[in-house]
Amino acid sequence: MARGTRSRRLGFALGLLLALALAPRALRAKPTVRKERVVRPDSELGERPPEDNQSFQYDHEAFLGKDDSKTFDQLTPNESQERLGKIVDRIDNDGDGFVTTEELKTWIKRVQKRYIYDNVAKVWKDYDRDKDHKISWEEYKQATYGYYLGNPAEFQDSSDHHTFKKMLPRDERRFKAADLDGDQTATREEFTAFLHPEEFEHMKEIVVLETLEDIDKNGDGFVDQDEYIADMFSHEDNSPEPDWVLSEREQFNEFRDLNKDGKLDKDEIRHWILPQDYDHAQAEARHLVYESDKNKDEKLTKEEILENWNMFVGSQATNYGEDLTKNHDEL
Repeated sequence: MARGTRSRRLGFALGLLLALALAPRALRAKPTVRKERVVRPDSELGERPPEDNQSFQYDHEAFLGKDDSKTFDQLTPNESQERLGKIVDRIDNDGDGFVTTEELKTWIKRVQKRYIYDNVAKVWKDYDRDKDHKISWEEYKQATYGYYLGNPAEFQDSSDHHTFKKMLPRDERRFKAADLDGDQTATREEFTAFLHPEEFEHMKEIVVLETLEDIDKNGDGFVDQDEYIADMFSHEDNSPEPDWVLSEREQFNEFRDLNKDGKLDKDEIRHWILPQDYDHAQAEARHLVYESDKNKDEKLTKEEILENWNMFVGSQATNYGEDLTKNHDEL
């Protein structure tokens, strides 16, 4: 999915002061491996390549949520399977002993929604400084950019000056888009839309615009093939491009550049990162059922899920998750 805000470089002093405030905006270093902006396409399940660590990680986050996927990194295989069995009982809504694709889809949507609202709850108090159960633009601006605004001379010669000069109006624009009643304050729901715009229909134009601004390095209002690739992959030496990069170039030509003019406009970017005919939860549920359904009856028993437990949850032995702290009753 369009996936969060872009990399930003912070100076040491500013980073220390703002790390907490900026944490929900997903600060990351620019990767040298593949980076996705959109939920992976729903390819024909029978043609999927064998699962590897990276795709298992994706399954774990979809099934458990980004935070709760950490659970099973701390557990033995037996402990992981025991906890997974308790989760399966909760997914089986009608108690018939089978988990259907629809039940899995409902669970994955619930996990995704819980992650988003838990994330907002964790950071809410850092921004709601006057404790009025709303966050004004001024509160957010001061919590996030206060030190920079109060000490601009410290950053005149650094890349941070340019970064924050760019990010401040961009955040204000996004805040205004999330603020549906225009009162310059955000309710819990409006602030959720601000932090997770890809989850809200009225915020999708902002997601498209920010994506364009991030990738369009020459400022011509379009994304050409080299800019498209540079957003996913960064050469650190003169070695040949990996096969997946060559494949992405073909994807750009065949499927991204719909009007074949050699570049992506806003409509083509929207089609790429926010595909209208794609249901992430449905695709992931179908994938998990397909990979685990030994007798091909299109539904899963608890035994079938537990036999393929490492796809769902991972373990310390395989090092596929991170570290789950919540008890299964909290899931």
